[in-house]
Amino acid sequence: MSAPTLDVLTIGNAIVDVLARAEDDVLAAHGMNKGGMALIDEARAEAIYGAMGPGTEISGGSAANTAAGVAALGARAGFIGKVKADGLGTVFGHDIRAAGVAYATPAAPAGAATARCLILVTPDGERTMNTFLGAAQDLTAADLDPAMVQGAAVTYLEGYLWDPPAAKEAFLAAAKIAHGAGRKVALTLSDSFCVDRYRAEFLDLVRTHTVDLVFCNEAELKALYETADFDTALVALRKDAREAVVTRSEKGASFVTSGAVVSVPAVPVERVVDTTGAGDLFAAGFLAGYTRGLDPATCLRIGALAAGEIITQLGARPQRNLLDLAREAGLLS
Repeated sequence: MSAPTLDVLTIGNAIVDVLARAEDDVLAAHGMNKGGMALIDEARAEAIYGAMGPGTEISGGSAANTAAGVAALGARAGFIGKVKADGLGTVFGHDIRAAGVAYATPAAPAGAATARCLILVTPDGERTMNTFLGAAQDLTAADLDPAMVQGAAVTYLEGYLWDPPAAKEAFLAAAKIAHGAGRKVALTLSDSFCVDRYRAEFLDLVRTHTVDLVFCNEAELKALYETADFDTALVALRKDAREAVVTRSEKGASFVTSGAVVSVPAVPVERVVDTTGAGDLFAAGFLAGYTRGLDPATCLRIGALAAGEIITQLGARPQRNLLDLAREAGLLS
């Protein structure tokens, strides 16, 4: 097996995040469920965008955020995701490349507009998301770059993109290419509602070892095994998965295999500003250590550091140098 040309290649929804601060009454006026994520059409996206205050536009999407985090921690990252050849598509491509991520997926010349996620952040740090998926959902196996997949130590798949049949086929094709090259495949379950829609299919991916490494939070894990008891769900996960990472917010995180559970505490923060991207950056930190061959506890601590840092700022792209922070903490050299 040849040496990897990328440490982590992520595949997911290519979305431009538009973040703005808002009071609770703005959410109520537009019928939003605080703290939730609603899928909206292009017309509602335009209406909400017009009602938002001054905001920040930056390339986003769960897997793209993870790729940017991996790059910020000094590892080699790539991303595959679909945009349209429009204004926001240009923003997406510029931002993700500027973050040090290899990105070359061709933009669609026609069809739905580039996806955007309108994120309203209330004074308590909670984020309410309104997502128009647009062109991101049009990813197909033809958009894959087989050489990138073959060269990536880990190909990381975003559960949010399991909805469109063509994207699902692209995921399975990428997993086959990766395994054919002797590489590993990871999956993030993304959201408990996503798990509810595709529980049987996600379990099949894990049990057949189409996926080698699973990322999930406590709510997603409980949804996967349809239980309210965390320990019961964890026992089931250890039976099914080769490797898994489970995050539990302030309770810390664990790396689990059939033979062991390794846990670390959360990194304390003085003030939570915005929880957008916490899980994405945790995965980035873990994978930045994992692809360096570090032990599970250290990988978890890098993940916790990255997640703890990202929730102290607005947005899911780190504003401070994560590599320097990890070095200062003695986690990376």
